[in-house]
Amino acid sequence: MLIDKPGKILVTGGTGFVGAYIIRELIQKGYTVRAIRRDSHKSPFYISSDILNKVEWVPGDILDIVSLEEAMKNIDAVVHAAAKVSFKKSDRAEMFRTNIEGTANVVNLALEAGIGKLVHISSVAALGRTKNGDTVTEEKKWEESATNTFYALSKYHAEMEVWRGMGEGLNVTVVNPSTILGYGDWNESSSAIFKNVFNEFPWYTTGINGFVDVEDVARATVLLLEADIRGERFILNGDNWTFQQLFNEIATGFQKRLPYRRATPFLAALAWRLEKIKSLFTGKPGLLSRESARISQTKTYFNTAKIKKTLPDFTFTPLSTSIENACKGYLGSLQSRSQ
Repeated sequence: MLIDKPGKILVTGGTGFVGAYIIRELIQKGYTVRAIRRDSHKSPFYISSDILNKVEWVPGDILDIVSLEEAMKNIDAVVHAAAKVSFKKSDRAEMFRTNIEGTANVVNLALEAGIGKLVHISSVAALGRTKNGDTVTEEKKWEESATNTFYALSKYHAEMEVWRGMGEGLNVTVVNPSTILGYGDWNESSSAIFKNVFNEFPWYTTGINGFVDVEDVARATVLLLEADIRGERFILNGDNWTFQQLFNEIATGFQKRLPYRRATPFLAALAWRLEKIKSLFTGKPGLLSRESARISQTKTYFNTAKIKKTLPDFTFTPLSTSIENACKGYLGSLQSRSQ
């Protein structure tokens, strides 16, 4: 144990999808939690107010060094979950600033403050994707490839800042979740998958990807925070499914029509272009982007042997259970808003 409970933990990105669940896990385990909140960000409605009211919320931004330095005072460890996830060209500059420059700020100030441990929430995207159905482990080296998104590039360089911090004496652990599923704000990040399927988006592909429950990511993060582990990274992945299987499972949970149009590479390219044209008329973001269409055609498997060996009592939630629970959460939220 590196942290004497109840230690004081700073969480960046605490109002975000992953950060909010990490906060819940920390509070439930008796930790004192401080979290950074940007002025423009609302409290996560999918986390109980009883949990959120126990958090010391401080105004700030990981791009604001002064507020970040203040937030790190008297802190034992940091969970860095703040990041921007986007596959839109218009978001790239902001995404690179947040994910790379913001992470560099967290690392630098953690070193200055003598923080005991930093757990960085990265992504399997930082390891790079494969084209031919290869299995990715923690040993995979980044390679420039057309299958890597700009988000992946930003997370790769963010990790380089963390490893640089380790070289300067910071105690770090990195987790690399696959695509994260669960009940959250379905207008943001990977939760948008549920909204798209609910709206009966017709396209599916037979590409393969990894998926993991957000609550599993939170549990594993806190367990690794507590573990006497230094300078290691861990893939977090519940299972490897085709996109068709994922969409069908979500559609069934919502009692919606299953996607019925198989998107070949040609049709996927056509679909994202049609979505872009439609967004110009509606003013709403398209349901598919060029990068997400490209990802959907790849086949990548993720291996979790390392985390299972390190945390032998830890188990991943079956994806069917994760999806069933998430669908119930989204339907319940829709019902409450309609009353």
